[in-house]
Amino acid sequence: MVAFSLVLGQRIIRTYVRGEGTQEQIAQGLGVSYAMYKKLLQQRRKTVCIKPRHHLAGRKKLIVAEHRIAIRQHLKRKPDMTLAELREALGLKCTLPAVNHVLVDMGLTYKKRRSAPPSKTAKTSAWRSGGGSVSKAG
Repeated sequence: MVAFSLVLGQRIIRTYVRGEGTQEQIAQGLGVSYAMYKKLLQQRRKTVCIKPRHHLAGRKKLIVAEHRIAIRQHLKRKPDMTLAELREALGLKCTLPAVNHVLVDMGLTYKKRRSAPPSKTAKTSAWRSGGGSVSKAG
C-alpha cells in the first residue's frame, strides 16, 4: 500500500467540506478507494491532522521499558535464572528467543560461566598410558 500525498489529502478534505457530491463520488473522482477516503476523514475527526501516521504502524513490542527494569531487578536477586524462569517471573507471553534478544540488547549475557578453574586434562597415572587393555592374570 502506497501512502497518499499530503496534497491529495488536502484535496480530499476540501472537496468534502464543499460537499461536491457523495462520498463515493468524491473518492472515485479523486482516484482513491472509498475505504481510504473514509479513513482519512476519520483520522481528521480524531486527530485534526491528515499527515500519514507511519510511526504508529507495525508490531508493538511485548517487552517494554518496565519489563527491562524488572529484568535487571530479577537478575540481581538471582543471576542464574533461566530464560523460562525469567519469562514466567515477568508474566510475559513471548518466546524464549525474544527474552534472549532483550537480554543481549540490554548488554546482559546469558552464557553460564564456570566459577572454578577447569580441571586438568593431563594423564592421571602412568600405567594407563600404554595401548590396549590391561589383563588381570592370576
